[in-house]
Amino acid sequence: MSSAIKKLVPLFDRVLIKKFEAVTKTKGGIVIPEKAQGKVLQGTVVAVGQGSRLQDGSFAPISVKVGEKVLLPEYGGTKVELEEEGNVEYHLFRESDILAKVE
Repeated sequence: MSSAIKKLVPLFDRVLIKKFEAVTKTKGGIVIPEKAQGKVLQGTVVAVGQGSRLQDGSFAPISVKVGEKVLLPEYGGTKVELEEEGNVEYHLFRESDILAKVE
């Protein structure tokens, strides 16, 4: 984990995700135009918050862990660009927005 990501700690039930790269070439070597590329709906969990706060003040644990692959909704999340990483894009999602774990 780089130093820039260590500085970015999600709060409460937020999860920081790095989306997978879009497929730009077919197996046969044909380049796919940007408009024809499908949306990337999978990613890897990079950092997680401590969980949502319950009424008694304790925290409900988050069900995903760093390094797990997850399925994301088509829309949503907040884009975060870290310049120290060479403009790598990350996305912040609420835990409830994540659709599934991919095993």
